[in-house]
Amino acid sequence: MKLRTVLVSLLVLLVGSFLFISPVAAKAKPSLDKWKPDFDPKGAKYRCIVSNVSTPGLVGTLAGFEIRDEVWKRTNGQVYVDFKPYSILGGEVEVLNMLQMGAVQGMGVSSVASTNLGPRFGIVNLPFLVNSFDKLEKFIGNKTIFNHFLMAMDHQGITGLDITGYGNYGWATTIPVRNIEDAKKVKFRIAEAAVNQLSYRNWGFNPVSMPWPDVPVALKQGVITGLDHTLTVCNVTKKFEVAKYFTQINYAQGLFIWIFNKAWLAKLPADIREAFISSVHDICAQSRIKSLTEENTNIEKAKAAGVEFFQLSDADMATLLEQSKGTYDRYAPEINQLYPGDTYKSDNFLKDVQDFLQ
Repeated sequence: MKLRTVLVSLLVLLVGSFLFISPVAAKAKPSLDKWKPDFDPKGAKYRCIVSNVSTPGLVGTLAGFEIRDEVWKRTNGQVYVDFKPYSILGGEVEVLNMLQMGAVQGMGVSSVASTNLGPRFGIVNLPFLVNSFDKLEKFIGNKTIFNHFLMAMDHQGITGLDITGYGNYGWATTIPVRNIEDAKKVKFRIAEAAVNQLSYRNWGFNPVSMPWPDVPVALKQGVITGLDHTLTVCNVTKKFEVAKYFTQINYAQGLFIWIFNKAWLAKLPADIREAFISSVHDICAQSRIKSLTEENTNIEKAKAAGVEFFQLSDADMATLLEQSKGTYDRYAPEINQLYPGDTYKSDNFLKDVQDFLQ
């Protein structure tokens, strides 16, 4: 296993070296200069490479740099969290495999991609369940439920520690969407995630599964005419330059789950490990508070830029909720699946969460 890990690590380094000497890749490589640490990491005894797909322009992603600084402080410079946002290490599925093998040590994985190795994580993607800032904090505050949720990848050798967010999901569109009939005219880009795909089919809409980097061109060319995403992401990444309308259906929260290689964590001395974990918890809690402010700020910015906002009627929202039952039924067995490391032995975890959040 150690030899395999070494080989994977070498492969990651070789691929990274090739990408960074390629003229095209070099031109596209985003700069991290703005977020350089104010300390010299060379003296660190332990290095933790952590990946994220998004931009530190989102506070939920910026938390990676904040974790870096807090861990450095609390461990007296013994642990350096080498945070790499912007998909620098590759797509989320690729990095999940690297994390499992130990080639990287951590990841702020999006909730939609997390189900590839931890189906239980999909509970937060179900429509209209954990779909507000208040419900998210209530969910996290129940340690029995939340700790069981974080064990979703335990059987894969990966530990979940906490969550940051990037706002409420809705629809950014190039035509006004005031009701369900309007929505049926839109070609919605959705994430490459099975839960999302099934939800959109159950709603009777026209989903187009597409990698996020392909979205700007597809939106400008009319290949898609709408985005299933949060308002904050749409505004920060300038999607409202093309899509001038936003329908606030708030069916889910955009989340990053901060996950780490179990074996790497276990090798840390107990006091260092405790400082590392507490740093992640505290930074994530602070970040989620900032995410609420971030969304409200971006709503005002979008309105000032001329984006028009809509909300569906109560009747239309009730229809979407009713049509979502098929998604719940399909994924309940995967969400409720128990694994050897689980200590919470509920027969129906999904129902426990539904009952608790009502």
